[in-house]
Amino acid sequence: QVQLVESGGGLVQAGGSLRLSCGASGRTSSTVAMGWFRQAPGKEREFVGRITWSGGRTYFPDSVKGRFTISRDNAKNTVYLQMNTLKPEDTAVYYCAADTLYPPGVAVTDYAYWGQGTQVTVSS
Repeated sequence: QVQLVESGGGLVQAGGSLRLSCGASGRTSSTVAMGWFRQAPGKEREFVGRITWSGGRTYFPDSVKGRFTISRDNAKNTVYLQMNTLKPEDTAVYYCAADTLYPPGVAVTDYAYWGQGTQVTVSS
């Protein structure tokens, strides 16, 4: 089991930045990658990026590429989602998730463990 806790959400103006954190505990040694997803009201949960746990390789979809970055601190078992140039359409609940199977995926079903989510609201 892997337990995940997100923090850092809040209200920010369009064009601003926000950094989310995801602390992991439990069997983190089984983690292949940590992913970030978001879900806006009435929409499906959407993949916004991932980082491999050991190599630190990142991958982002086109919707956030160039604006979002992910980093990790293995000593603290923490992953960070840095969001820049935020837009109102980035408003959503953001979740971190752990993928324990190789190769790391982009689908919700690829991730076995999930945090509770943190709200990000971008005002225009």
